[in-house]
Amino acid sequence: MKNILITGGAGFIGSNFVPYFLNKYSEYNLINLDKLTYAGDLVNLEEVKSDDRYTFVQGDICDRSLIEELFKQYNFQGVIHFAAESHVDNSIEGPEAFINTNINGTFTLIDVARKFWMNAPFEKKNEFKEARFHHISTDEVYGTLGETGFFKETTPYAPNSPYSASKASSDMLVRSYFHTYGLNVVTTNCSNNYGPKQHDEKLIPVIIQKALNGENIPIYGDGKNIRDWLYVLDHCKGIDLVFHKGKSGETYNIGGRNERNNNEVANTICEILDKKSPRKDGLSYKSQITYVKDRAGHDRRYAIDASKIETELGWKADENFVTGIEITVEWFLHKYYNY
Repeated sequence: MKNILITGGAGFIGSNFVPYFLNKYSEYNLINLDKLTYAGDLVNLEEVKSDDRYTFVQGDICDRSLIEELFKQYNFQGVIHFAAESHVDNSIEGPEAFINTNINGTFTLIDVARKFWMNAPFEKKNEFKEARFHHISTDEVYGTLGETGFFKETTPYAPNSPYSASKASSDMLVRSYFHTYGLNVVTTNCSNNYGPKQHDEKLIPVIIQKALNGENIPIYGDGKNIRDWLYVLDHCKGIDLVFHKGKSGETYNIGGRNERNNNEVANTICEILDKKSPRKDGLSYKSQITYVKDRAGHDRRYAIDASKIETELGWKADENFVTGIEITVEWFLHKYYNY
């Protein structure tokens, strides 16, 4: 059995990944380290809490002594690093937490891994020759796109928010540990995730909650900011592929090829709710859509070219936005209203 450290496994993407990974593979034990900030919730992991191959540890990735203790106790053969502060609005209001977690936390993890797995630069310890550090990142590090074009792995970094700047910094740290020390690292940069277990503060859950509560549905600016939407389980499958088959030192972009602007997202959700849980007055939930002051530094468009992971590793998204958003709305209807 191999022990793998999962960081941030109680968050949105991590809590989808952990059950998927345990179900697919029998040869791994997963140790989930999560600080349980507002964005982490153990309810997301109810389905695995009694699994003998799953262990939860509450703690901070910035706590070096704890990380060292865990490495000694479990002899990790891999790290899959989800833990991050990720909400752009929060990074505008309070950037310090993003610097601490996303930069200092990543540094602590990867530096402990280096010292535990290696004797010297480019000299791996025999028992850790296959040990790998997988860093989960975002397409926001690339900045913003115009009406055409796509983010590729070779696109220059141009982060525009404290959040994306902190993730860009962590990406660079991980890259440097490959080139300076020969550490076995891979990085994945994903587009906007959506699906079950997403935190209530994010766009899609906000639209669903506001609609069902009879409140105004707030959309930034003119609603024409475009994102490439990736269903969370498709992202998990991509992470799995890169962790097992990705080339050391490489970056892989994972995107859904499902561009939608915020108006389209809101309208689609309202149409689904109109069918599944119609308003008593017969009006469409679309009547609740309102426009609010735009976010500071709001990037106009993100879109990923996922050709590399598709051609080199054989990944493809199983869900498109039409199918994925239906599953997502149904999940939140059950969560909020036992629909």
